[in-house]
Amino acid sequence: PPVCSVLQMELEALRSIYEGDGCFRELSPVSFQYRIGESGDPKAFLIEVSWPETYPQTAPVISMDAFFNNTISPAIKQSILDKLMVEVEANLGTAMTYTLFEYAKDNKESFMENQPVNTVISVSNSTAAGTPDVPASKKKDKKEQLSKTQKRKLADKTDNKGELPRGWNWVDVIK
Repeated sequence: PPVCSVLQMELEALRSIYEGDGCFRELSPVSFQYRIGESGDPKAFLIEVSWPETYPQTAPVISMDAFFNNTISPAIKQSILDKLMVEVEANLGTAMTYTLFEYAKDNKESFMENQPVNTVISVSNSTAAGTPDVPASKKKDKKEQLSKTQKRKLADKTDNKGELPRGWNWVDVIK
């Protein structure tokens, strides 16, 4: 299919997956922001993904230049971007924006482990690292409980090539 329809399908999939998710912002039909972490969380960060015309054959542009990230050290930003680019390489040619956002969410703690948090000593910090996960995982489960018809609609809409919540990349493996 022509590139524009592939992007259109991914866009619709993102809109339906993140509908009502306050962390997700569509800046334009080819540019998205996602806040990893709660707004009051000192380790929260924002990633911005933009699609060039040749996406998904070429990598999306991932940026952490948002003002929201101005407290994060440049080294941490770079290491997060490096890790995201590894994911991008692994997913070239497929719709990957959802994958990148979810990957960042799953790895938030390790991404930010070296980020100094104001006045909190890293020792006490590492012991508390397990607790912030609890509300986040609860929220995630709630968001991804689509009804069967919604799932089917999403599958039909993305024509089994777009981003499906689970197992969407299995089809490509078989091909």
